[in-house]
Amino acid sequence: MIENLLNMIDGQFIVSALVLAIGVHAVLGLVAYGVYLERKISAYIQDRIGPNRVGLDFGLTFLGFLKGCLALGQPLADGIKFFVKEDFAPKNVDKVLFTLAPVFAVVPALIGFVIIPWGGYWSMPLINLPLLGQIGGETVAVSGADVHVGIIYLLAVASIGVYGVTLGGWASNNKYSMLGGLRATAQMISYEIPLGLSLLATLLILGSFMPNEIIEYQVQHGWMILSMPLAGLLFYTCGLAEANRAPFDNAEAEQELVGGFHTEYSSMRFALYFLAEYAHLVTGCAFFVLLFLGGYHLPMIGITDPASTGLLAVFVKIGVFATKVVLMVCFAMVVRWTLPRMRYDQVMMLGWQAMIPAGMLILVVTSIMVYLGQTTLVPMLGANFVMLVVLLIAQHVFAKLYGRSTANRRIKLYGSRFSPMDGERVITGPTNQLAREDRPVQGSVPTI
Repeated sequence: MIENLLNMIDGQFIVSALVLAIGVHAVLGLVAYGVYLERKISAYIQDRIGPNRVGLDFGLTFLGFLKGCLALGQPLADGIKFFVKEDFAPKNVDKVLFTLAPVFAVVPALIGFVIIPWGGYWSMPLINLPLLGQIGGETVAVSGADVHVGIIYLLAVASIGVYGVTLGGWASNNKYSMLGGLRATAQMISYEIPLGLSLLATLLILGSFMPNEIIEYQVQHGWMILSMPLAGLLFYTCGLAEANRAPFDNAEAEQELVGGFHTEYSSMRFALYFLAEYAHLVTGCAFFVLLFLGGYHLPMIGITDPASTGLLAVFVKIGVFATKVVLMVCFAMVVRWTLPRMRYDQVMMLGWQAMIPAGMLILVVTSIMVYLGQTTLVPMLGANFVMLVVLLIAQHVFAKLYGRSTANRRIKLYGSRFSPMDGERVITGPTNQLAREDRPVQGSVPTI
């Protein structure tokens, strides 16, 4: 029995095991410092400093250079804080589901990255290992699993994450948590459809479910974001909604639902939900990079070509892929701190009345282009421009026909500088000349 198991271990098995072990810890590290990045980016946008105290010097003199304003130890301090806080469960909760719900949320997020081809292929040399003998001498895929249904696996795993949110809301025995869970369920159902439509349109062009073959197609024909920008925009927007990221974070709207589905959670169970959110974001951004940004490929840099299978090329490809993922995660953070949260009815209307019709149009037009054999960059870009014009005209026509809009309307208020009442002139700045002087002592305005 043991001999049969040992015979099953080959070079691909060892590389996949290493990628899985390192990948999980890399995603967890990126999640921890994703929170740090979010706090720093939001501080920059809001003209604040952000975390600037906790270093990684641990009070040791020889590590003094790690002490300072960067606050690189903040994620570690936050993790310790979550571990030592009281883990409180209210009365009358379903204790089993209350405990398992955060696990159901975080596990799918941590296993979705398995099919991501971080480093392409590697020409593995022959290696002598104890018990196993000679292993290698073949070309192996630097990914957790190089399977033919990789894209389908990732979709299936990602869609399970909402169960953790819904079960957490139901098991908490709290009306606000329950409403948050219901919102998350409805949002997932609504945005899975346009996400699937945009993905189908992209796969019609790519012609493969194999992640490495998807990258090879983009190396030969250009990144898909250039030929199908509308599908890329739709996919990324739906990815934000699936991860409950702003402006689609209605499942935890503090102004309406206290804290949403995690209102009753504390300590590490509370932390697991945030871990799941950022892990979903990382996996979703990696999926977007794979489909639309060429994966590990960079134009005119030969070492990132799929044909380069050396060890140095593998590390360079991993670095390129990871850099693209981090940039897309940072872009999602900029979106969060730029756009205000949408009302729940606006989220539903956007999904059903705008994104789903747009996804259907993209799929139909892409199918026609594939049938006509016009799938290169210029024809597809032209088709996307035509679709954009059609969508804008349709929006204008339907707005005229029905005359209803879910857009927020500015209400006139007394004393408002931005929306005053008719005939009102609001002055909010200081009227004293001295108060308006930048340098009253050294300036032109006398101080006496």
